[in-house]
Amino acid sequence: QVQLVESGGGLVQPGGSLRLSCTASGFGFSLYAMSWYRQAPGKEREYIARISSGGSTNYADSVKGRFTISRDNAKNTVYLQMNSLKPEDTAVYYCNWFNSWGQGTLITVSS
Repeated sequence: QVQLVESGGGLVQPGGSLRLSCTASGFGFSLYAMSWYRQAPGKEREYIARISSGGSTNYADSVKGRFTISRDNAKNTVYLQMNSLKPEDTAVYYCNWFNSWGQGTLITVSS
């Protein structure tokens, strides 16, 4: 059974940083790409970043240069380092593998 468990959310001031973690189980983590998505209040879920099995990365324009996706295959974990956070980054952030999703973790960027 596939499980994706996110952690690391919380309240942060504009300009601050947070790191999200997603620990996966139930599949061969190191063999697959992983992605992060987010869903802001009243909006559709949107793609944020992807990391391939080999470590190649891709980002949405809205977060490019501020967010960094990485992975630790030994820990079956994918990370999202978020810097220079803005109020418009406020959302529930989800880890994704194919059609499997974590429970989400809320990030609130506010002073």
